[in-house]
Amino acid sequence: MATRKEIHDRVLNAKCKEELATVYGEWAEQYDKDLVDEMGYVAPAIASQLLQEYVEDQHIRILDAGCGTGLVGADLHQNGYLNLEGLDYSVQMLERAKDKGVYTRLHQGDLTDRLDLPENSYDAIISVGTFTCGHVGPEAFDELIRITKPGGHLCFTVRDQAWEEDNYRFAMDKIEKSGAWKRLEEKTTDYIQQDGSSCNVCIYQKSI
Repeated sequence: MATRKEIHDRVLNAKCKEELATVYGEWAEQYDKDLVDEMGYVAPAIASQLLQEYVEDQHIRILDAGCGTGLVGADLHQNGYLNLEGLDYSVQMLERAKDKGVYTRLHQGDLTDRLDLPENSYDAIISVGTFTCGHVGPEAFDELIRITKPGGHLCFTVRDQAWEEDNYRFAMDKIEKSGAWKRLEEKTTDYIQQDGSSCNVCIYQKSI
């Protein structure tokens, strides 16, 4: 059986989404234990807290985009946000998310393609661990903005390495200059404590 480090390395170095889906399928059962309990994956709790600071209405419709096993959803649910939906590319990860019992609906979808969701559907979107190496790049922002309601919030993390390699600052500023969203807050924080990685956690508001 592969070690958690070997699986984590395969995730970060996947060459295509099919390979990524295979690795996550293998990892799904041990994912929470490996990342949270053993490696100190703190980004979900940090992003969840940031969204709560800006969105106090607990009844709003929230999409957890790239929900994985449901770590972010579980945190939000525990804090009273019950109108949660999850979306992920991996069927096995969605099965683990379903077991948590915190989502009203789960969707299988690819954030690098058009989603089978209507525009202006969600009051808020949160996405943690998705904008990272070998996963989803800044091109996915347009689709997430499309399905967010005018005035809605988008909260997400970008892993430090991906931030530099994929030039997120340029992409995000370009969207802001177009008038599609505005930045509310952005800060650098821990991502996975054991490997010393950090991330930018950001919250934006879709223009009305």
